[in-house]
Amino acid sequence: MPDTVSSYPDATGHFGAFGGMFVPETLMTPLQDLAIAYAEARRDPAFQIELDDLLHNYVGRPTPLYLAERWTQELGGAKIYLKREDLLHTGAHKINNALGQILLARRIGKTRIIAETGAGQHGVATATVCARFGMECVVYMGKVDMERQALNVARMRLMGAKVVAVTAGQATLKEAVNEAMRDWVATVENTHYIIGSALGSHPFPMMVRDFHRVIGVEARAQILEKEGRLPDLLVACVGGGSNAIGLFHPFLEDPSVRMMGVEAGGDGIIPERHAARFQGGKLGILQGTKTWLLANDDGQIELTHSVSAGLDYAAIGPEHAFLQSIGRVEYTYATDDEALEAFRSLATTEGILPALESSHAMAYLRKIAPTMSKDSIIIANLSGRGDKDVEQASKYLLR
Repeated sequence: MPDTVSSYPDATGHFGAFGGMFVPETLMTPLQDLAIAYAEARRDPAFQIELDDLLHNYVGRPTPLYLAERWTQELGGAKIYLKREDLLHTGAHKINNALGQILLARRIGKTRIIAETGAGQHGVATATVCARFGMECVVYMGKVDMERQALNVARMRLMGAKVVAVTAGQATLKEAVNEAMRDWVATVENTHYIIGSALGSHPFPMMVRDFHRVIGVEARAQILEKEGRLPDLLVACVGGGSNAIGLFHPFLEDPSVRMMGVEAGGDGIIPERHAARFQGGKLGILQGTKTWLLANDDGQIELTHSVSAGLDYAAIGPEHAFLQSIGRVEYTYATDDEALEAFRSLATTEGILPALESSHAMAYLRKIAPTMSKDSIIIANLSGRGDKDVEQASKYLLR
C-alpha cells in the first residue's frame, strides 16, 4: 500500500478499492507493456525535457493565474483566482495529456492514434498533436455530441482527422468510448489509444493525471508568489476528472487546502437526467476500471444528461472515487440552469466565456464565495473556453 495519498496507485493500478485492469485478454499484454514503457519514460530526463519544451513553445504554458477582481467584488466574499487553461493552444487543458501521450506513442513505435471525445476538446487536442507529429488520427464521437459541437468536428477534420459518428445507444461519450475500445482491440499492434480523461484501465488514470499535474504545480507556485500562502479552496468541474485531478494532485498532502469537484446535475437529481455519480451512484466496472458509476438495480448503465457534452458520462475516474471514499476531496453538483447562469455571469463581469464544462465549477463558486471571508482564497480551474458552446448557450441565454 502506498505511504501517502498522492503516491497512489499501487503497483497493480489500484487506488484503494478502485481502478485496476478490467479489459479483454487481447489488451492485457499491451496495457502491461504500456505501463512499463510509461514507467521508463517518466524516469527519462530527455522525455520530460522534450515535453516541457513543447508545452512551453507549442502549447503556451505556463497559463496565468488570474485574479477575477470584478467577480470577487460582485460576489462579495472570498478572493477568486482562475487558472486559465482556456488560454492554451486548442482552447482547453486536454492538450497537456494529448501531447504527453503522443510522445509516449512515438516512443513505443505506434503509428496510428485513436481517441474518443464528448465536447470535442480532447478530439481537437488529439487531432492537433497527430498533425504536429504526422500520425494517422481517428476520433470517435457520439452523433448527438457531433451535432451540439459541430465547430470542434470541423476543427478536427481540418487538421486531417477522421471523425467517426457513433449512433448506438445514447450516441454520446460512453458509446464513443465503446467504439474506440473495439477499434483498439482489433488494431493494437500499430495503434495507441489516447484516452481523454483520468479513466479506463491502468495505466491510463495515472498517466492522464501525471500529464495534467502541471496545472496544479503551476497554480501552487503562482499562488505562493501572489499571496504568500496556499489557497483555502480548490474548485474544478468533474466529468471523468482529468482537469480536476491535475489541479488537486499537487495539493493532496496539504490538509489546510479544501478541494471540491463539481459534477453535472443536469435537470436535477432525477434518474437518467443527470451525470452526478456520487448522487445515487454505486460501485461497478465500466470500460476498464472499477469506480463509482450510475447504474440501475440490475447493474445496467443508466442514461445520463448534461448541457455540457464533456461531463455527460456515467462513470467517474477511479482516483476521484478513492479520494471521495477517504474524505480528502468533496464532490457536489451544479444543474444545467446553474451552469448556464454562471456562464452568463463570468462573461458579463469578467469578459471571459467559460466552457459549459468549466461553468459547472463557476456555478459552485457563485454559491460558496459569498459565504467565505474576504481574506479567503479560492482557485478555480477554468478548464476550457466557451467558443465551442456559444451557439448552444445562446439558445438558452439570448431568448
